[in-house]
Amino acid sequence: MKLKTKYLFFFILLTLCFASYSQNHQSIPKDFIETIPPKVESEEWYKLNNSQNEFGVKISKGKLAIEKTKENNKCSLKITDGTLVGMDGGEFGGQLIFEPDDKTKSTIKINRGNVKYIFNYKNKTYFILGYAHMATSTGALYELERKNNDFTSKMLIDFGDAPQAFTIYKDKFLVATFENFFIIQDFKKELVFEKIFWYALYPNSIAVVDDENVFVGIRSGIVKIDLKEKTLKFFKNAN
Repeated sequence: MKLKTKYLFFFILLTLCFASYSQNHQSIPKDFIETIPPKVESEEWYKLNNSQNEFGVKISKGKLAIEKTKENNKCSLKITDGTLVGMDGGEFGGQLIFEPDDKTKSTIKINRGNVKYIFNYKNKTYFILGYAHMATSTGALYELERKNNDFTSKMLIDFGDAPQAFTIYKDKFLVATFENFFIIQDFKKELVFEKIFWYALYPNSIAVVDDENVFVGIRSGIVKIDLKEKTLKFFKNAN
């Protein structure tokens, strides 16, 4: 009887350990192979940089989904009586505008700059600008305010680098820039990773399962980040 109890206890413990492991280690498709991140400007890095494959990440039904994607140069947000539209023209510039629902009214130009994201958070509107070209990489988070048809903006956070991918997780903003990764909480900036190998591999999306499973889509593969341990792993596409 005691032996059966020990076996039962061992089986329950093994089941709980497997469940915990499965929860904290999201299944990554077999055609994405864990690889040592290359050094920037190394031969292997140049191969990744020259690839035509951009991989985006998202969470679908609680699981990681990876798909090929293309650069998106436009974003929008529906607000009262119109739509905010952001454009990113790279070195040719961009802008943030307001397009009224009433087509008899004129479009309002709000801000110059390459707009990456426009979003609402706790009943306020924000947008992110980012610009990376040659030796220049800049970007910032702004709050947008409106009084009637007058729009004004104020910069809240200067990233000192070009934001590329963004998401909101719980009460935090996660931002992957041209070569860094930030957490923004209560509008205070924390630099988590600096001068990452994804420099010029263009992060395009962030998907979060939990603190131990944060995924960033980049050119040639994906990156898995563990916010608890402050570690990252690179999974290169094998095709």
